[in-house]
Parts: sequence; structure tokens; C-alpha cells
Amino acid sequence: MQQAEDFRAECVALAKVLTPLSEDAFFTPTQFKGWTIDDVLGHLHMFNHAAELSLRDGDGFDAFFGEIAARMAKGATMVEAQYPWLDGLKGEALFQAWRQGCDVLANAYAAADPKTRVRWAGPSMSARSSITARQMETWAHGHEVFDLLGVKRQETDRIRNIVVLGVNTFGWSFTVRGKPVPITMPCLKLTAPSGEVWTFGEDVSDNVITGSALGFAQTVTQTRHWKDTDLHAHGDVAAEWMITAQCFAGGVSKPPRRGTRFRQER
Repeated sequence: MQQAEDFRAECVALAKVLTPLSEDAFFTPTQFKGWTIDDVLGHLHMFNHAAELSLRDGDGFDAFFGEIAARMAKGATMVEAQYPWLDGLKGEALFQAWRQGCDVLANAYAAADPKTRVRWAGPSMSARSSITARQMETWAHGHEVFDLLGVKRQETDRIRNIVVLGVNTFGWSFTVRGKPVPITMPCLKLTAPSGEVWTFGEDVSDNVITGSALGFAQTVTQTRHWKDTDLHAHGDVAAEWMITAQCFAGGVSKPPRRGTRFRQER
């Protein structure tokens, strides 16, 4: 699966900016809910393990995730819920474990049938969707790291996987909020990092979204407020989607307030 190699490349890109860090730097808070870089790595490492387990042992995944869900049901935050599994793993040691786990996961999914169904926290999904979700999370949580370090990420057309995930969750962004799903998705006309124009949906309505594929990916992953991107939404449905876009599972998640997520000057 090409998506497995795209996931691997996303991990390599993030690892490149993390490699020079001192031990203390891993514990610097980011703009995302005050999570430290260490918290981000713990989150990614745990759910990469969960995705590998879901491909190899569905019952094992259910047991693993059941413990996480139980901790959160008792009031633990997402970050607190990962601590028992990490068992003291942190800093440089966690970084190395995450990096090794990335290759384990990429290798497992590269050899898998893309249509294989795997279990997850919500409904089951295809193996292709599962590894795409891991790329999305790595890219999205990588944002707070790149922003904190003041590094501009060099985007590539592998971002298309995240854009497609955003397109596929158009209805979910409304459903999760208890709103009726509009009959027609707005037409997207997005410029890829390569300069190619990607079009999604039919240009048959007054609802059109234009701008960069990067801006759209940032919006659906909620790493930026959509008005902090170069996107333009024409039409009521288009504007409402950009305000509420959410390409990940779970409950309702509010996008960051305008001007609160940005690359810091270094």
C-alpha cells in the first residue's frame, strides 16, 4: 500500500526535526492544549501500537483499547490515559521507541490487503483507511511540534491522503454535531504542493471552496482556524463545513480560535 509508505515518510519528516532536540526540549508545552512534545510522541506511539495490534489481533486490540477507554471514563484525560501503558517511557527513549514503532507499523500495513477490515474505537475500517488515519494524526500532531520549533514543513503531494480523508468525512462533520447532512457536498478546487489542482465534488452549486490543499488539510484536522488559512468558502454550506470540519472520530471537537495556532518565530 502506498499509504503505508506515505505514513512512513510522514514519520521521517517529523523525526528529522526532533533528532537534534535536547532531553529537556521534549517537555516544552505546545499550542495544542498545552501538550508537550513528549505528550505528542506518547499519543502517537500508543495509537500506532494500537493500529498494528488491530491488524494482527482484533481481540487483543479490543482488550488494549478497553483499558484506555476505562481510564478516560473515570476522568483521565487522553494524555493521562497513556501513562500506564508508557510505564515511565519518556524523552529521548520515547522518541526512539516511537521511531522504531513507526517502521513496525508501516511494514505491517505495506504487506496487508488494503481492503482488510480492522477494528478501531468506533466502527471497523479498511486497512487503507487505518494507515491513512495514522498518517493524518502524525501530520496533524506534527503541526504543534513544527510550530513550536519555528520550522516550516516542506509539504508534498502525499498530503492528498489527508485531503481525501477530509472529503470522506464531510457528512461526519455535521452528524457528530447532530445536524442534518447537506444533500450536496461543496465543490473543492485545491492547489496541491506540486501546483496541480485537485477537484472534488461536482461544480453544480453555489457552494465552492478554493485555496491550497494545505489549508484544507489544516482545517479538517483542526490544526488551524480556517480563516487563518488561504481558503475561501463561497456559499452557506461551504462556510458551515469549514467552521465545523472534523476528519477524526470521537465527540465534537472545536477548532482552534482564530490566531491561536501559528508557527512561532525562532
